[in-house]
Amino acid sequence: MIGYYLTSAFIISILLFFNKNLKVNYLLTILFMILQWGFTIYEYNHKNITDLVYFTPDSLAIIFLVILSIVCIPAFYHSHIFCNSTKEIPYNRGIYFAAMVILLTSLSAAYLSNHIAITWIFVELTTLSSSALIYHRRNSLSLEGTWKYIFVCSISITLVFIGILFLSLAVQQSGGTDLFYKGLFSKAAGMNVFWVKLAFLFIFTGYTSKAGLVPMYTAGIDAKDKAPSPAAALFGSVLMNIGFIGIFRFYEIISATSILAWANNIMLITGVLSVFVATVYMLHVKNLKRMFAYSSVEHMGLIMIGLASGGIGRYAAILHLILHSLAKPALFFQMGQVSRIYNSKMIYELGDYFKYNLTGALVLLYAFFIVTAMPPSGMFVSEFLIFRSLFESGNFYVLVIILILLTMIIWAFGKNIFKMLFIKPVGFNDLNVEKISPVESISQFVLLTMVIYIGLNPPHELVLLINSAISNLPH
Repeated sequence: MIGYYLTSAFIISILLFFNKNLKVNYLLTILFMILQWGFTIYEYNHKNITDLVYFTPDSLAIIFLVILSIVCIPAFYHSHIFCNSTKEIPYNRGIYFAAMVILLTSLSAAYLSNHIAITWIFVELTTLSSSALIYHRRNSLSLEGTWKYIFVCSISITLVFIGILFLSLAVQQSGGTDLFYKGLFSKAAGMNVFWVKLAFLFIFTGYTSKAGLVPMYTAGIDAKDKAPSPAAALFGSVLMNIGFIGIFRFYEIISATSILAWANNIMLITGVLSVFVATVYMLHVKNLKRMFAYSSVEHMGLIMIGLASGGIGRYAAILHLILHSLAKPALFFQMGQVSRIYNSKMIYELGDYFKYNLTGALVLLYAFFIVTAMPPSGMFVSEFLIFRSLFESGNFYVLVIILILLTMIIWAFGKNIFKMLFIKPVGFNDLNVEKISPVESISQFVLLTMVIYIGLNPPHELVLLINSAISNLPH
């Protein structure tokens, strides 16, 4: 099935690239969404059945494939609104949608990959397609953001490649012959610790660029800021998930070795530093879109902390990632409406949003409580479980530090959101404010409500999938 999916998606992307007709563009994007959902349903019904040797839809892959299929629907919808509002010429519109299809297809394949080198190839494809989306506006700022993204991601993917080379040395010494995840896991106990440590350092560091973690988080910040808001919504959710998968797949292998505690310490330090960096920048950031981007760094830091703490924290980490993948796109989709009204992302040039876009203002208010994990947000549940795992693992000092940092983040986030909602903007001429249809905000309400429902009442099937995904980790 995946062969038909990849071939069909490639054909659709080519047609989108060369197409000049707006109606045909709509038809092709709808066709891809049908293809994406058909592929997702097929893989769900054929779980753990290998296809084309290198692709296996295990529980973790199914979870993220479903999330991608959910998020892609509003992403295409808001992309059409964006292109229509900016009166894009057919050539630019074709590149935009072709790049989006390639990005989503590459992510889907990377989720399902059961071979570390195949994952690496498709992750590299996400860099190329993302770059086309970042450069969409074709100005000096987007050019700067694109080159920075390519530069940092190229270094990162090179680090992953070097890590794979070190891993292959460890595999050969243990008597292994391939780099399939299942084979690596079975041979992990007999691998040379020195080479495995080196491999982990390089692979983990390399994937932090996609996951949005310290030290390579900077590329993702500029990418989300410079890209159109619908593309930024993908960068802040499904693209970050591939960074997590790259780390998690190798972490499973590490869990079967004697260096698990060592790897946990590195991940814990990385998680704390990520939350710290996010706090520092969110206290001083003047760009609303960048504030949303740094919020993603904070949440990914919490996810790494939960994974490294063990116990219930591993379940909570994946649950939190699921909820974040649904909540954060809502903020970026809404950012598209904000940009159309104010023609700015700077916080001091935004304000009195209830007056200009009542429905959109309600989305931002709703999202503030959801993203900052205030009850009844489902993210409150996952964060509480992460805190519990820190307590049970004896990391009391880390728990105190994280609670202090999160309090500062909530204050900074709330200060800027409430300023935008209720305080009049500086020097804003509201004579020609664009009227935004309330219908455009429906997708955001749906995504945010899903965060509440899934967090407070997780479907039984989802719980089984998460538990299956972490079943190879020590209990």
